[in-house]
Amino acid sequence: MSLFHPDNSRLSPEHAKVWAAYEIAHTLVDFSAAGLFVVGSILFFYKSTTYAATWMFLVGSIFFGMKPTIRLLRELKFLRMGRYAALAEEVDG
Repeated sequence: MSLFHPDNSRLSPEHAKVWAAYEIAHTLVDFSAAGLFVVGSILFFYKSTTYAATWMFLVGSIFFGMKPTIRLLRELKFLRMGRYAALAEEVDG
């Protein structure tokens, strides 16, 4: 099994469940980051809310950084699952 291979999510029903859970997390983080940037952009129109806008941009940037982290964690989970499946086959084999 290789990292980021498109077929990793179809290796087993358990792989499909893991892929779906991580994809939901990725999408929620993506929407949150975009929302923070939109609201932060609006807040920059007013001097009184510039401080809050700056924080929204910072948190939104952190969320955008979480997106590739979520994908990498999913792939590492797949690698661990693959190793356990291979070990189980050896024991049963």
